[in-house]
Amino acid sequence: QVQLVESGGGLVQAGGSLRLSCAASGRTFSSYCMGWFRQAPGKEREFVAAISWSGGRTYIVDSVKGRFTISRDNAKNTVYLQMNSVKPEDTAIYHCAAGGWGFSTRAYEYWGQGTQVTVSS
Repeated sequence: QVQLVESGGGLVQAGGSLRLSCAASGRTFSSYCMGWFRQAPGKEREFVAAISWSGGRTYIVDSVKGRFTISRDNAKNTVYLQMNSVKPEDTAIYHCAAGGWGFSTRAYEYWGQGTQVTVSS
């Protein structure tokens, strides 16, 4: 079992920045690929970013590429999502997930409860 807890969400103005954190406990964190997903009201959960177990490979979805960065610190059992130049359309609940490499929810076995990000215009 892996337990995931997100933090760092909040209210931010358009153009601002936030850094989301996801702290993991339980089985070996460094053996899992990690992903960030988001879900806006009335919409399906969508993939945002993924990072390999070593951190050497990352993937960012086109809609946030150049603005968001994913990273991880295996010594701290934590994965991060740095969000810069945020837009109102980035408003959503952001979830981290642990599992295999992939860009769909099916690739991930463990999920956090999520942290709310609200971007005001």
